[in-house]
Amino acid sequence: MKVLSSQDEILLLAVLSLGDNAYGVTIRRHVSKATGKDWSIGAIYDPLYRLEKKGFVRSYLTEPTRERGGRAKRIFSVTQEGKEVLVEHKKVRDELWGGLARLALGK
Repeated sequence: MKVLSSQDEILLLAVLSLGDNAYGVTIRRHVSKATGKDWSIGAIYDPLYRLEKKGFVRSYLTEPTRERGGRAKRIFSVTQEGKEVLVEHKKVRDELWGGLARLALGK
């Protein structure tokens, strides 16, 4: 099993939920809101590039846009392998949390 860090899991989930609008600024905004923590742009891009090297995400550059001062956006998407590792990771978390719930409830 490939293990994800919490940060990697959060970023993969954010990219999935943002769809075609998953680029640095929107990802940062999304994870900051979800976690209640202000994420730096480096805390977004560095792990995303690592995830890309592992084959869990892919990215491409858009055409430069006028509203961005002639700069392009780097759009990220989760690969099939990334989706599979998320599902696997969720199964493990569910199993572990399920065991804790049974203990806490005395079952």
